[in-house]
Amino acid sequence: MVVSPPDPQLKGIVTRLYCQLGYYLRLVPGGRLDGTEDEMSTYALFNLIPVGLRVVAIQGVKTGLYVAMNGDGYLYTSEHFTPECKFKECVFENYYVTYSSVVYRQRESGRSWYLGINKEGQTMKGNRVKKTKRAAHFLPKLIEVALYREPSLHELLEEAPDAKKAAKPEGGATAMNGGKGAPRKTET
Repeated sequence: MVVSPPDPQLKGIVTRLYCQLGYYLRLVPGGRLDGTEDEMSTYALFNLIPVGLRVVAIQGVKTGLYVAMNGDGYLYTSEHFTPECKFKECVFENYYVTYSSVVYRQRESGRSWYLGINKEGQTMKGNRVKKTKRAAHFLPKLIEVALYREPSLHELLEEAPDAKKAAKPEGGATAMNGGKGAPRKTET
């Protein structure tokens, strides 16, 4: 007996995420995240899927990859929905929206780690982005309202990458922070 996936039940949106510094967040094939000034880029379309109270998953429409943040603050893309793909969505006092990691924050101060794009259009390390800075301020530009099936952590394959590791884009290298490789930790 084959069990069909549940019908879509979550109301989310298809949007472009416009950063206050003048860039649209973009996720290109291969998993690279960066900013583009091209408002009509098909790679700048994202599904904002609600996965909790004021918590969203950000998924590229064209690639199907999720935006995620690892324990070092680097942004990466994942084929599978993991806890690192959850971002808290908050409306800031200037009516822009900030997206902070649900999983990670500063150990000592408890300050959140934010999704951000710098003035060169490159994604920033989450622990370097402050919520008061323009790099963290996004304006979702609604394209359409859509129904989504809730991403489930239970649907992960047993061979899926560990939640602590980044998904490998084409070519085998880990694409984080605008395609730059992250420093790798060596076990001692």
